[in-house]
Amino acid sequence: MPNYTKNIQSKLPNVGVTIFSEMSALAKEHNAINLSQGFPDFPIDENLPKLVTKFMQEGKNQYAPMPGVLELRQTLVHYLDKKHSVKYDVNSEITITAGATQAIYTTISALVKEKDEVILFSPAYDCYAPAIEINGGVCKFIPLTYPNYSIDWELVKKTITNKTKMIIVNTPHNPSGSIFGERDIFELEEIVKDTNIIVLSDEVYEHIIYDGKEHQSVLKSDVLANQSVLIFSFGKSLHVTGWKMGFCVAPENIMKEIRKVHQFNVFSCNSPAQYAISEYIKMHNPFENTASFYQKKRDLFLHAIKDSRFKIIPSAGTYFQLLDYSEITDKLDVEYAKELTIKNKIASIPVSVFYPEDSEGNQDYKKDRVLRFCFAKQDETLLKAAKILCKI
Repeated sequence: MPNYTKNIQSKLPNVGVTIFSEMSALAKEHNAINLSQGFPDFPIDENLPKLVTKFMQEGKNQYAPMPGVLELRQTLVHYLDKKHSVKYDVNSEITITAGATQAIYTTISALVKEKDEVILFSPAYDCYAPAIEINGGVCKFIPLTYPNYSIDWELVKKTITNKTKMIIVNTPHNPSGSIFGERDIFELEEIVKDTNIIVLSDEVYEHIIYDGKEHQSVLKSDVLANQSVLIFSFGKSLHVTGWKMGFCVAPENIMKEIRKVHQFNVFSCNSPAQYAISEYIKMHNPFENTASFYQKKRDLFLHAIKDSRFKIIPSAGTYFQLLDYSEITDKLDVEYAKELTIKNKIASIPVSVFYPEDSEGNQDYKKDRVLRFCFAKQDETLLKAAKILCKI
């Protein structure tokens, strides 16, 4: 039978299997320590699965309301008010999502039209650009300044046009581990005030910030709060990445558009998990010690590799650590990451994959010799990995 569909024109012709899948598969094939993909390898709090089981046994097994279980929305609105002194309407300004990635994709799909320009900063988490492109938007990449991975706000101002629809920011930043300072919030506010530009603020690592620093959320600015969609994740803060649970908040007029898309691509999310997360947050205040928990792991890992030939680029947030290997080899990072996995039995992520292939202003990024290592692992795993790195 002839195949009349063999010449399908791809909407994402340059997209293949993600580097995360590739490196994890390579790590498994060669029995390497996997510090590539960002997921914990330690047990979660036993109270979380107990609560999920409890609500399953109580019959909370059918569709949740489209915006999310009311109890969880109430818990989160109260939390945001307590932390940021921002009052979101529980009925119209918060939506529970199937993880942060779904929230990001849904938001972009709802708000970005054909030929709309979206400013994003490279290296950028890999789900942003495909969502923009598949909706006909135009990515306008601005490179972060190496090695601090800071934003050149003057360059942002020059990039703004009458077609700019959205600016995507991410703090704490994946993959670099850099964080916003107060000046960044001020500069972003100055750029978007009195405009129709929407800010999509990816704050999934908000609880994982080190050395006594404070998370600079866009909620610190009334102007930004009124023009922003904020994305959060339970997977990062509760160590349950496989649950794929998150939420987003936005002013009512923006959330109305987001929900129009949300109801058709997922409609609603896991019911018993929502009830469990709500009760768990109220019972245990789990976000309070997340930063100190991960700082101990970061410090353990960094102390263990201090005598290695890798140059440490300090991580101020997230559970990722960048290491510069320029004193070891001139090989490009993708090649060297694969070599480390196969030969040395330790897997990482090459940072160059977070850049666009042909981005203006990014011609020199491949000269950086930088790998990303995830330290959301058991101490034993981190010490084994450090021992390998110190032998290189």
